[in-house]
Amino acid sequence: MATIKEIAALAGVSRGTVDRVLNNRGSVNPDTAEKIKEIAKALDYKPNKAGLVLAAQKKKIKLGVIIFSAENPFFSDVLYGINEKTEELSGYSCTVIVKQIHINTDEQLKAIDELIAAEVNGIALAPCNDNRIRNRINELFEQGIPVVTLNTDIENSKRIAYVGSNYTKSGATAAGLLRLMTSGKVYIGILTGSADILCHTERIAGFSNTLQPYSDNIHIVSITETHDDEIESYEKTTKLLKEHPEINALYFAAGGVYGGCRAVSSLGLGHNIKIIAYDKADTTEQFLKDEILSAVICQQPRTQGKKPLDILFTYLTTGEMPENEYHYTAVDIRILENI
Repeated sequence: MATIKEIAALAGVSRGTVDRVLNNRGSVNPDTAEKIKEIAKALDYKPNKAGLVLAAQKKKIKLGVIIFSAENPFFSDVLYGINEKTEELSGYSCTVIVKQIHINTDEQLKAIDELIAAEVNGIALAPCNDNRIRNRINELFEQGIPVVTLNTDIENSKRIAYVGSNYTKSGATAAGLLRLMTSGKVYIGILTGSADILCHTERIAGFSNTLQPYSDNIHIVSITETHDDEIESYEKTTKLLKEHPEINALYFAAGGVYGGCRAVSSLGLGHNIKIIAYDKADTTEQFLKDEILSAVICQQPRTQGKKPLDILFTYLTTGEMPENEYHYTAVDIRILENI
């Protein structure tokens, strides 16, 4: 097994320089750092695990997490996973700061600034799909502060990994379920969170594209944003169903499922409309039992809470990029019989 001493000799630098590069500590000339990394990769260098533990404890790594509001029950389970991983990492003198915000770019930028002011070493982030967030992630990477996205991704950024659902496949799965559960003429209303959230738009794209070959019989009537807000979802679902009495299927592409299902129930349409939504929560479980919901698609929220912290901690202690860029969670379909 290669050692830091051997890498230093081949690179013509000190062992301290190699240590700084491989452990992502301090500034080193970019060309020198690249040379060291190439030599380490060629020699298949693996850091000593015991040494990593000691290094981590000395560093006192601090991680930040920014996720969306707990008003969406999905993120309560994400937070559970975060807390589990936080307890595990505390044994390595690693602390975690969590911020929960609404779907709002300005609020997200403020949360990032607050974490940087608290001197975090890395950030796990459910990003708004906005150029300002993209640019901020890129700036952080250049400053040596890695970002892992979770639950939703952001295109063309320097985040080091993504943890979450394959949302195009997830949307396609919802379309397939709805097609199997319906017959004749189908008129669909789509309730989504925000066009500013990539995972919401990707779900709808996967859903719509999958149904395109069946457009003679299956029609998307409307796409309505509810911003993951239960009250807004209740009001807009009620309005949608009153304005379009032909709707006989609903697709909830984001949060707001409780409010939307309450609207369906209040209008006495529970057994007339097929509804596909996401995530297992107490409320969705009850709506499945009441046969308001037809099926929900789950996406392993606790994994989405734990895995980003694991990736960040490993990167910060070894300096190695994650082996995989995308860490997709399973597409888990739940119906009344297996909830």
